[in-house]
Amino acid sequence: MTEIAPHVKVPFTRPDITREDVEAVADAVRSGWLTTGPRVAEFERRFAEAAGAEHVVMLNSGTAALHLALEAIGLRRGDEVVVPSLTFAACAEVVCYFGAKPVFVDVRSADHNIDPASLASAIGPRTRAVMPVHFGGVPCDMDEILAICRPSGVAVIADSAHCFPSEYHGRQVGVLADISCFSFYATKTITTGEGGALATENAAWAERARMMSLHGLSRDAWKRYAEGGSWYYEIAAAGYKYNMTDVAGALGLSQLPRAQAMRDSRERIASRYDAEFERIDGFELLRTPSDRVNAHHLYVLKLRQAAFRIDRGRFIEELAARGVATSVHFIPLHLQPFYRQFARREIGLAVTDDVWSRSVSLPIHSGMADIEVETVVSAVLELARLHAR
Repeated sequence: MTEIAPHVKVPFTRPDITREDVEAVADAVRSGWLTTGPRVAEFERRFAEAAGAEHVVMLNSGTAALHLALEAIGLRRGDEVVVPSLTFAACAEVVCYFGAKPVFVDVRSADHNIDPASLASAIGPRTRAVMPVHFGGVPCDMDEILAICRPSGVAVIADSAHCFPSEYHGRQVGVLADISCFSFYATKTITTGEGGALATENAAWAERARMMSLHGLSRDAWKRYAEGGSWYYEIAAAGYKYNMTDVAGALGLSQLPRAQAMRDSRERIASRYDAEFERIDGFELLRTPSDRVNAHHLYVLKLRQAAFRIDRGRFIEELAARGVATSVHFIPLHLQPFYRQFARREIGLAVTDDVWSRSVSLPIHSGMADIEVETVVSAVLELARLHAR
């Protein structure tokens, strides 16, 4: 192993921004069209092609996409939405916006994706939707999920925030669910700074989401500041303020052509990690099924804690002391003070309880230099050696 200079610091994540990205944003600012305009429209068109979706609505966050997806299907007070507990707060909070209830289910240890058996046990007469989360960039078992949901008319709204670009059975991730919701937050595989997208094959849902994303204004009102637009507008519903700006759209348009190259870079880093860490008995790696393409948004290492004399918290602290920043994905929602009220004793979450307590997310981003990758590898292997039982 190459000796690593002690001054190397590896951030957990870093956006991959090029000169072309900066110039694209500068051009948008110079154009004078800062809010939703032609760049957002073009980003929608090109992202729809890349994600394999018929309709795409660009928004100001992935959370907004999840919210509008539930609004489009007509979620109401008292309805239930099945959500894996091992996810970020956005999935459950948007359910609560409607006075509906999130129902937490378990995941599988192999890939941290929703467990279809746990999902099936949670569906009841009030279930309106299921929200599978493509954890870390690996698509869920969508065939099984759809087979469970279709007979009862339960909508499938996928949290695809981690999962672009990726594939399931040769299909792009944008067409796997009834509605797929993407994030372009600063840490994601492509970024607009803040941003998101709703993708669907259902034209009515897409149109509803578009209208509700800008105060419930009718479609023609979107064009009122464009050449040939009219001052007249109509408000069809009490909507929200979720539209994407052209400044963000410009960055997305610049990033999008590099999405596959950036995914490939992440895959090379993941392969390097795998080659070193799978040799250590104290480590457990997540697996990508052979019928899927992983976007590699996250690289999660699980500790077999009986193999070490230190716990996960100490492991993270010692990595930080060696210049390696980490994170944990995620603290389960059923353990959070607010969301404990929605946990159901009859739905077991044993796998979630186990895997989150042993997980450490290591740095993986497309702009990582070789020396940064080797710093991570060296630090992890050193700790495994020093603290092995």
